Amino acid sequence: MSLMGELQFFLGLQIKQGLEGTFVHQAKYTRDILKKFNMGDSKPMTTPMSTNTTLDADEDGEAVDRRNFEG
Repeated sequence: MSLMGELQFFLGLQIKQGLEGTFVHQAKYTRDILKKFNMGDSKPMTTPMSTNTTLDADEDGEAVDRRNFEG
């Protein structure tokens, strides 16, 4: 690999190597998807819910057909 330079892309993933470690991300893929759907100028938002929350099944809730979900 040293003859080819530093690894930057691998199997569609972007690789960033630094002193603190190796970071794998898909920023280019995300930008391309946003452009494809004319959302390239959208402003970023934070995650709307806690990323540490564990979701449980709603045992008392009404059953839904997952194949026919319309929102």
